[in-house]
Amino acid sequence: MISRTDLRGPALASLDARGLRDALPRAAFDVEAALDAVRPICDEVHHRGADALRELSERFDGVRPTRLRVPAELLASALEQLDPDVRTALETSIERARAVHADQRRTDVTTTLADGGTVTERWVPVDRVGLYVPGGKAPLLSSVVMNVVPAQEAQVPSIAVASPPQRTNTGAFAGYPDPGVLAACALLGVEEVYAVGGAQAIAMFAYGAREADGTTVCEPVSLVTGPGNIYVVAAKRLLKGLIGIDSEAGPTEIAILADDSADPGHVAADLISQAEHDELAAAVLVTDSDALAGAVEEALTAQVAATKHSERIRVSLAGEQSAIVLVDDVEAGLRVVDAYAAEHLEIQTRDASAVAARVRNAGAIFVGPYAPVSLGDYCAGSNHVLPTGGCACHSSGLSVQSFLRGIHVVDYSRDALREVSRAVVTLAEAEDLPAHGQAVTVRFADE
Repeated sequence: MISRTDLRGPALASLDARGLRDALPRAAFDVEAALDAVRPICDEVHHRGADALRELSERFDGVRPTRLRVPAELLASALEQLDPDVRTALETSIERARAVHADQRRTDVTTTLADGGTVTERWVPVDRVGLYVPGGKAPLLSSVVMNVVPAQEAQVPSIAVASPPQRTNTGAFAGYPDPGVLAACALLGVEEVYAVGGAQAIAMFAYGAREADGTTVCEPVSLVTGPGNIYVVAAKRLLKGLIGIDSEAGPTEIAILADDSADPGHVAADLISQAEHDELAAAVLVTDSDALAGAVEEALTAQVAATKHSERIRVSLAGEQSAIVLVDDVEAGLRVVDAYAAEHLEIQTRDASAVAARVRNAGAIFVGPYAPVSLGDYCAGSNHVLPTGGCACHSSGLSVQSFLRGIHVVDYSRDALREVSRAVVTLAEAEDLPAHGQAVTVRFADE
């Protein structure tokens, strides 16, 4: 059901950084190839606006939206019809996420370099954001929370959400996104929601969209965040520069670093929980225990058979992106998980907190036997929009910071400028840019 990769002994010691990355399981996720597919889609949206969006929805989602923007009364209706238990769970998720993200708010900092010479770093939210909520194999209500809450805590003044129209919707919700997603938007006070999915949603956010008569349907945004399939990721890469993006968050992945103290039933359940997302989802166990590896394999066989999405999970676990990686010890395991740079990393070892503190590359780290990734997916308070595909070695998960820009405000008096003028002029001359220096000396021509 899941393959093994043996990196014990000289197998690991002989690998340099690139060799180790190449030896680890990864999905074949070719964003560059997908660019060829999404470029004409984005061009259609750019030049034909709302008409293109409706046609593309019909082509890719199997449904033509009645209205691209979800009516306010439908958002209210979705919230009214939401199962009370689901509403309570969403409220718990929102409350915990808001508590964590509120602590991420930045404050302006002023540094005094001289009497009359200061530099202030001022944190300013982007003007408008487009938040993407996937709707393919599962309606991700929780992704509404994870996108919207940090944007709100950053005090972004204009927030729009897009999610694919669902062909299975009936009645008043026909041609619109999943009612649960709409209810989550309403619960968070988001009023601007679009029945648009895939690459075309990212293009709509980047270019804006108008009807054929010139009526504006959606204004362009400054930043797009949220996970999606390979076509969403490709559209974000294609349009980056015109818009800012959070990261290229593709199919989900989990890595678990475990020793023989781990419960194999817990480990198996956690691998399955992420494999459930998608056939391309990655599930990786890194362990120094042959006994644990065997017990996890047995537990996977039993648990997968009893799971709702067993076929999808089997494909994920059997794919090239999933494996049990055997290492000599936890020290070697740390080298492996740092090279892998997982979206989600669980530490199920003795002294898990100390081991977790040594990890450098991960989107989020879950410590010990009672912090499964699914807790972070919903109610830990952390954010579940995280870098995938090894990008955690250079990128962070979604946070309040994602929606803020640091602007340096430079305020110098005449005396403060005079004090440093010689250094400015010297450096300008060293770079053969004399006009730079003259822009300073001209201010003291009368001296």
